[in-house]
Amino acid sequence: MGAFLADTYHLFLRHGRATLRLPIWIWVSLVQPVIWLFLFGQLFQRIIEIPGFTTASYIEFLTPGVVIMTAMFGAAWSGMGLIFDLDHGVMDRLLATPVNRGALIAARVLHAAVTATVEAIIILALGLLLGAKSPSGILGLAVILVPALLVSAGFSALSNGIALLIRREENLIAIVNFVGLPLTFMSASFMSAALMPGWIRTLSQANPVNWAVEAARAALLGDDWWTVVGLCAALAAFAIAAAVFATRAFRVYLRST
Repeated sequence: MGAFLADTYHLFLRHGRATLRLPIWIWVSLVQPVIWLFLFGQLFQRIIEIPGFTTASYIEFLTPGVVIMTAMFGAAWSGMGLIFDLDHGVMDRLLATPVNRGALIAARVLHAAVTATVEAIIILALGLLLGAKSPSGILGLAVILVPALLVSAGFSALSNGIALLIRREENLIAIVNFVGLPLTFMSASFMSAALMPGWIRTLSQANPVNWAVEAARAALLGDDWWTVVGLCAALAAFAIAAAVFATRAFRVYLRST
């Protein structure tokens, strides 16, 4: 266990340094959710006038959704870095060392989760500046980071597992685009669940993105902490299942090399 944790930490630092060397990537990953928050917040601000929309402020409703959407999409692209390492022989060189094999995937998942947490803090701060309020105070704002971290860990593990199986950037891009947007729009990110068509509302009950959005919004309101706990437990189970998938995909890759 000690070797696993140490190797995960050092590989995490490697991924962090690689991210810092690409300032344009940091800029885009931070500016894009800011645009979503500002643009969608202004475009749909009168949606709260629809009967059945119980929130008094759309920016307050939207902020948790943008936090989770950013975490999910950022994590879903995590496999691109792994494919780069596969194509350029980095993975082969790592496998020639005594590095713990599990740490090779765990470090990438940890990097995605930490990145999502930092982005979530920035988005929450902007949401507050734009007029969102947190009835649950600092506690609610802090708890929002939990579903963001869990959904990021789950989708990062899935992305890396898929990358190990398909090993082509264009295929991963296609899969992320095919899955990411439908999962976002089949959640309560932009629209109250009460106003969704019945079939979308039914599908959303099995959608991890929706679990995270509902948990984050409930944490912000602070009116149903048991819902937050239950949804975070479901997200933890999703992240564990995704980690198992990534581990098995890695074993498949090792057998093929």
